[in-house]
Amino acid sequence: MSKLKPANLVLLIVGVIVLDQASKFWIKTSYPIGEVVRVGGMDWFHIYFIENPGMAWGWKFGNETGKMILTLFRLAAVIFGTWYLHKMTKQAYSRGLMICAGLIYAGALGNLIDSMFYGMIFDKGLYFNAAVGDYVTYPGTANLSSNGYSAFLHGSVVDMLYFPIIDTTWPDWVPFVGGTQFEFFSPIFNIADASISIGVLVLFFFQKRLLAPAPEKTGNPTIRTSQQHNDAREIF
Repeated sequence: MSKLKPANLVLLIVGVIVLDQASKFWIKTSYPIGEVVRVGGMDWFHIYFIENPGMAWGWKFGNETGKMILTLFRLAAVIFGTWYLHKMTKQAYSRGLMICAGLIYAGALGNLIDSMFYGMIFDKGLYFNAAVGDYVTYPGTANLSSNGYSAFLHGSVVDMLYFPIIDTTWPDWVPFVGGTQFEFFSPIFNIADASISIGVLVLFFFQKRLLAPAPEKTGNPTIRTSQQHNDAREIF
């Protein structure tokens, strides 16, 4: 398996980030939070706009202090990832491994941009209300503004992709869960989350192949000797 050129790796990362940020800007400035749109009238693919203050897939991580710790951790991970990706481009890693690493890095950077800057550049967003001790939502659509809704490192991450492929009810005879709703797939996520998940899953399932070093190109050198061959002189 051949190596991935550094320019192609950069192109992959930039492409994921541009798609991720463009989709977030569009949904945040076009729809109020909680808005649901069926894509192409399909029941299993929705645009469902939410914001979350925590980790990928809408998971939370405590209050404002926990959020800042999480954002700083993301920042440290991206800084380390930048150094490590640069190191990987100098070594004989396979194309597949480099693509997975690039997807994970791009996804982490995409969500980091939300956490670091969205609170400063949008006038509305999910924010922590100390009076109620929790994050609260907002009415209407957001706009770009120099008067942000929060401070540096305290922005909320924008999610919008929702795939309720199966939405049904467990039969009454099923122990413990009978009669309750069952939905697959329930998390709401974004392109950055998807990029991270694809990179991790492919790396997990194909790790033996992907972790194998890329073969070095070697030639077949011609061996020259000073010995002279004479077809007329053969020893039997």
